[in-house]
Amino acid sequence: MIRTLLRLMSARVALALLAIIALVAVLGPVLAPYDPLKGGDRTLAGPSAKHWLGTDYIGRDVLSRILAGAPLSIVSTLEVAGIALALGAIPGILSVYLGSVFEWLSLRVVDTFIALPFLVFAVAMTALLGNGITQAMIVVGMLLAPVFYRVSRASTMSVARSQYVEAAAIAGASTAWIVRSHVWSKVLPSIAVTLANTLGIGLVVISSLTFLGIGIQPPPLTWGGILASDLGYLA
Repeated sequence: MIRTLLRLMSARVALALLAIIALVAVLGPVLAPYDPLKGGDRTLAGPSAKHWLGTDYIGRDVLSRILAGAPLSIVSTLEVAGIALALGAIPGILSVYLGSVFEWLSLRVVDTFIALPFLVFAVAMTALLGNGITQAMIVVGMLLAPVFYRVSRASTMSVARSQYVEAAAIAGASTAWIVRSHVWSKVLPSIAVTLANTLGIGLVVISSLTFLGIGIQPPPLTWGGILASDLGYLA
């Protein structure tokens, strides 16, 4: 499968982009040409050979600030996707096998999260749990979990009706064995696609929250926080 993907130009380009993103996530602060927190005399300067993306309102190099804010922004996105995957995919698969009571309860919880106004819920949970990046990631992961729940549940229901799964159940196989041996491998491709989409959504959501000052406060740098600090000087 991997060899087949590598034959595609689009797959090679995608892998190259992912490698660049991973490099920036790991080495962003090291690659920054200037101190991202140190100001200078050249304020609001345009792009130049010395400052590729110009400087902000107190003379800080914009490229350095973006690179320094990359690790926290990207790692937070990965953690959000992991939380959403754990809270959504596992109950989604189990809802097909653990009986009508668990199925009804899990569906009602998912419907509730879908109906919640995102920003109001995020602000309320932040006030309850505290204004920190961990709390923000938990909130966003909870709100994105219904996507994984519905995808994993739909995929599991289609596999559960297969003859080989029904034969395994008739033969006395446990639910855990059926899920591990037959269901998970069939559901995994759908979950992988959902995970890729969720990473993009999670990055936008985390950046939006940090832009609003929810989740993390300066001086730690995030992409949303950088945009918020420079918002008054865009013109």
